[in-house]
Amino acid sequence: MTDEPEKLPVDVLGYQVDHHVRRDPHRQAAALSDIILGGQDGLVNVLGVILGVAAATANTRIVLAAGMAATFAESVSMAAVAYTSRLTDSAFYQSEREREFRHVHLVPSVERQEIREIYHNKGFEGELLDRIVETITADTDTWVGVMMSEEHKLSPTDRPMALRSGLIVGLSAIIGSLIPLSPFIFFPVQVGIWSSVLLGALTLFVVGVYKARATVGHAGRSGLEMAVIGTLSAMVGYVVGLIFRVPGTS
Repeated sequence: MTDEPEKLPVDVLGYQVDHHVRRDPHRQAAALSDIILGGQDGLVNVLGVILGVAAATANTRIVLAAGMAATFAESVSMAAVAYTSRLTDSAFYQSEREREFRHVHLVPSVERQEIREIYHNKGFEGELLDRIVETITADTDTWVGVMMSEEHKLSPTDRPMALRSGLIVGLSAIIGSLIPLSPFIFFPVQVGIWSSVLLGALTLFVVGVYKARATVGHAGRSGLEMAVIGTLSAMVGYVVGLIFRVPGTS
């Protein structure tokens, strides 16, 4: 009997994927998280703004002006927050890394015991556990790297990654913001309101489904949750707009 070649894994479209050419899944997950963060927040926030303005006035130009202002202000703000927060994570990681280096040099026996406990909790015992501890602690950089990932659950972040994250979040926020705003380009305010709500809810549902399929979770439930939560959050703006409605506005 001849041995059959090992089959490669397949992607969601059914195509075989060679693991040698696949991208780092952690970076893919981070990019997906940034896209959803920017797109969802941009859509919901701008939808809330334009619903509030649309409820207060029937002037389409005012709605569009408010929506565009919110779009770019929101996008720049979110990009800046994403960038600075990643830099903060990087600074925190570096400070913890330096602290671990000091501990390794000052109290190596304590740090070595921590490595032993980490891998003992993973199920390693006896001679195999001894070899693992010996191998890891033989190199200081490896030793500290293991402590950072296993004990502190931290991953390194550098400035290029922070800039990339900021750009992805900002661009996603712009795209997400323009989705609920687009109906007001083609329809009067009253029609635009409900068209915007429906379009926004549908977009959030699709994003929720994709998120569940790309990670874990029930696709339909994830889509419905994202659509309902996002729409209800945006409707708060509509209620506020009704409170400040211009007298005589139809």
